[in-house]
Amino acid sequence: MSKTQNNLKDPSCDTLTVMFDGSCPLCRREIALYQSLAPRQPVSWLDVSKESAGLGQTDRARYMTRFHVQGNDGQVLSGAAAFVALWLVMPGWRWLGRLARLPGATGALELAYRAFLHLRPSLQRWARYAEARDRY
Repeated sequence: MSKTQNNLKDPSCDTLTVMFDGSCPLCRREIALYQSLAPRQPVSWLDVSKESAGLGQTDRARYMTRFHVQGNDGQVLSGAAAFVALWLVMPGWRWLGRLARLPGATGALELAYRAFLHLRPSLQRWARYAEARDRY
């Protein structure tokens, strides 16, 4: 684990830290949905696209390419495993988190997530267009 990762939060607290790309319109919409819920434990939201996130360029670039969370133990999870950790603390999503913990399920979700990452640039363009259209 890099020095920057160790400094994200104190692992002795019970807060799940969600690291997301706030410059991505898809990510912003999804995070807004999660932020509208009352989680079972405290959740901290870190927009890694902002300078105020306190990340170096290398860490920022890594965190912006995939979804990450840091758990209570200080471990940073990425991709499907990160979503599962978040779903397990979110009301209305816990069932999906439990289902994803079945043998082989998280691995299958990771494959789907990697496929989505290939589509993400096109979907981001569409979402930016939709946002711009909605503003007028």
